[in-house]
Amino acid sequence: MNDKKNNKPSRSTGARENPTSHAPGSRREAGPGKPGLEVRMTAAKLLSAAIDKKISLDGMLDLSHGNPAYKALGDADRALTRAILTTALRHLTRLEAAISSMIDTPLPHGAKSLHHVLVVAAAQILHLDVPSHAAVDLAVEQANRDPRNRRFAKLVNAVLRRMVREKEEILAATASVSPVPDWFRKRLVAAYGETEADKIAEAQLTPAAIDLTVKSDAKGWAEKLGGKLLPTGSIRLQVFQGSVTALEGFEDGEWWVQDVAASIPAQLFGDLTGKRIADLCAAPGGKTAQLVVAGAHVIAVEQSANRLARLKENLARLGLEAELSSGDLFEFKPDELLDGVLLDAPCSSTGTTRRHPDVLWTKGPEDIGKLAVLQERMLRHAVTLVKPGGLIVFSNCSLDPLEGEKLVAKVLADTPTLERQPVSPSDWPGLESAVSDLGEFRTTPAMLPGDETFAGGMDGFFASVLRVR
Repeated sequence: MNDKKNNKPSRSTGARENPTSHAPGSRREAGPGKPGLEVRMTAAKLLSAAIDKKISLDGMLDLSHGNPAYKALGDADRALTRAILTTALRHLTRLEAAISSMIDTPLPHGAKSLHHVLVVAAAQILHLDVPSHAAVDLAVEQANRDPRNRRFAKLVNAVLRRMVREKEEILAATASVSPVPDWFRKRLVAAYGETEADKIAEAQLTPAAIDLTVKSDAKGWAEKLGGKLLPTGSIRLQVFQGSVTALEGFEDGEWWVQDVAASIPAQLFGDLTGKRIADLCAAPGGKTAQLVVAGAHVIAVEQSANRLARLKENLARLGLEAELSSGDLFEFKPDELLDGVLLDAPCSSTGTTRRHPDVLWTKGPEDIGKLAVLQERMLRHAVTLVKPGGLIVFSNCSLDPLEGEKLVAKVLADTPTLERQPVSPSDWPGLESAVSDLGEFRTTPAMLPGDETFAGGMDGFFASVLRVR
């Protein structure tokens, strides 16, 4: 990439190349129905909400209660909006580095909306199969339509046209920029070391594969669906276009979508035939289903009425039954002590950035600290529900030891009735490296290499098996 100063457009003087017909001063106004404009405007708006207001992307993209502008789009436009957003968030640090290298002086603080317009366009130019001229033209149109940004339209035009010309140079020059925010990289390095931290950071650039958990005959279903059998018994699908609901076995309830790492905690109990197990944070029901299939009588506890309804629907499709319990987890008291409890606790979700790239921008260190406190309360409550000899599997999808290893160590240190029951690496061929010296599970997105046919990676997960004395 050519970073010579005389090649950078100045925001005070505008672009140093001929403006398009949409530049400031032009009287040409595109109609409101200009193809693709609403998509880009919506993407920039939602990107701003995620980064500046820390609003979850899942909530904004919900078709029932999500963002009105997004809901108003057609199916194809919603798909493109999602692709732009997830790509922009996944590559945000590098996109911002590329944009900054092309501007003489930083944009003023009040030009945040313009910044998001540039990021949305850059994501398309550098990483998506979208015509570059359309990305440039629509970004300039966005700038022209916003009175705050109109004076920067020439700048937008010049920066993005140069980005189109120098795409490969830009990608090479920004490859050394960490793809995760500084606060997160520091925590990764502290927990995993420099080399592993960089592998984890790079792994989040690759979208997550689709993994399935099956009721039975995993090998047979892998063959039927053209999938790959993973060490956990999960099936990984090849990359495909379409809906999983159209695949064989969905309507019959033979399987459900569940990341390979998320399938591990429920398997750590061992034989569950006839055991009474509570799943304390049960929705959407993947782990509850695993426990039921394993032969347990399951009490599925969920505080949210909406999430509990979703869990019930999922179990109905799968033809499985569980005892449902709504209300505050801390108020849950079974009639008699249980054989076990699965506590997959709410967490910072930093292990799921391959599928939820907004997490690193909507959450921060303070959230990890607060959630660790909540998880500790939940774990201490779980201990009171289990009879002597029973098991607690504590898990979550955070990569941070404060929500995992450190939390369990703290509870064990002052709870004499509790002991760790180590997991044996030999019981998990293919995932031996995910079992720590203490016998706890710790997966990262950098594990489970892929090949030419199947994507690699898995969610970052922590799981520890605890026995009540």
